[in-house]
Amino acid sequence: MVDFTPFERMTARRGSGCYKWDMVPDDVLPAWVADMDFEVAPAIKEALMRRVEHGVFGYELVPEAYYDAVIGWFARRHGWHIDREWIRYTTGVVPALSAVIKALARPGDGIVLLTPVYNCFFSSVRNNGCQVVEVPLTIDNNGFYRIDRAALTAALAVPTTTMLIVCNPHNPGGRVWTRDELLFLGNSCRDNGVVVVSDEIHCELVMPGSHYTPYATIDAGLARDAVVCCSPGKSFNTAGLQVANIITQREDYRAAIERALNINEVCDVNPLGVDALIAAYNECEQWLDALNYYIKANYECLVGHFKEHLPRYKVMPLEGTYLAWVDCRHTGLSSDEITARLLTEARVLVNSGTMYGAAGEGFIRINLATQRARVEELLQRITPVLHDLGCSSLPIGEVIGSE
Repeated sequence: MVDFTPFERMTARRGSGCYKWDMVPDDVLPAWVADMDFEVAPAIKEALMRRVEHGVFGYELVPEAYYDAVIGWFARRHGWHIDREWIRYTTGVVPALSAVIKALARPGDGIVLLTPVYNCFFSSVRNNGCQVVEVPLTIDNNGFYRIDRAALTAALAVPTTTMLIVCNPHNPGGRVWTRDELLFLGNSCRDNGVVVVSDEIHCELVMPGSHYTPYATIDAGLARDAVVCCSPGKSFNTAGLQVANIITQREDYRAAIERALNINEVCDVNPLGVDALIAAYNECEQWLDALNYYIKANYECLVGHFKEHLPRYKVMPLEGTYLAWVDCRHTGLSSDEITARLLTEARVLVNSGTMYGAAGEGFIRINLATQRARVEELLQRITPVLHDLGCSSLPIGEVIGSE
C-alpha cells in the first residue's frame, strides 16, 4: 500500500520567497514553473538540519561520499556504471548545458533540438553564439511524440551541425524515449560526427509502467562520445539547492568542460546541495517511488476530467515528468491567447506552448506536482474557460516566462 500522506500535506509556499507562488497575485493558482509543492523526503530534511546545526557554511570540498552516492544510485537503479573521474559537478543543469556548449561547439555552429522542448535550451544555444536547428517532433495515432527520422537525418547531415541536445525524459511532452529511439538518434549523430548531449534531469520522474533508459547505457561506443547532464533537483524537489552533474567518459571533453565551467564561474556548489544529494540518492528511493504513483494519480485525475468535460482537448500520454501537455489547436487560438484567457478569467497560470519552440504552438503545459485538492481546484477553474474558447480572444498580455 503506497502512503500518499506526505504528498497530501498542504505546505504554504506563498510568502516564502517562492518563485512559483510569489511571482503571481494571491488569487492566482500557479501551475507553471517546474517545481513541486511537496516537502522534501524526511531524510533530506534531516541531512540539511544536521548541516545547519554545524553553523559554518564556507567553501565546499565535495567529499568522496558525493561521488559514491551518484555512482551507487545509477548503478543500483538504472544499471548505469559510472566511473568517479567521469563526473564534474556544477550548480544546475542549465549552467551545465551552457558550459558543455561553450566547451564543445564553436560560435556559428548548428545545434539540433527536437521541438517543442525545454525553453532554456534555446537561450543556452544562442547565448553561446550558436544557431538553433529545430527538428519538430511528430505525433502518432496514439498521441505520443515521435522523432521525425527523415527530418533529423537531414538536419544532422548539414556540415555546420555539430551537436544535438536531447531531453530524456522529454519536457514538455512527457515522452520517455525508448532504447530503439535513442539508438537511432545516437547512430545518426555518430555517422555525421555530431556530439550528443542528453539532459536527464527528469530521469527519476517516470510513471509506473514506463521505463527510463539512460542514454549512456544504450551502446558502449555511443556512450563514450556522449555527455549526460543530471541532477536530483527535479525528482527530489531540491532545485533551489543548486547542484548538478556533467558525466562523460572522454577525457578531452572533461578538460574542455572544466575550463568552460571556470570561464562561466559555475565551478563551485553549496554544502547544502551536496548533503541533499547524498541523502536523496542513499536514503530516498521509497519516497521517490511513492511520488511517482502520486503524480500518475494526479495525471489520471486530469485526463478523466478532460475526457468527461473537455473531450475536444487532447492530453498527451504521460510517461515521464509531472507536466501535462494539452493540445488546444482546435480552438483556433494561439497558445499565448489561451494562456492569457486562463490567467485573466480562471486565475490560473500555465505555460504557453510557444515557450518551447514553434512546434509548441497551440499547446499549453500544466504542472501536476501539487496536492490533489489543488489539481481539482485547477480543473474547476479552467473548465468553463476552456469550454468557451474559440468564440473570442483577449489581447495578449505579458505572459511570465519560466523553467
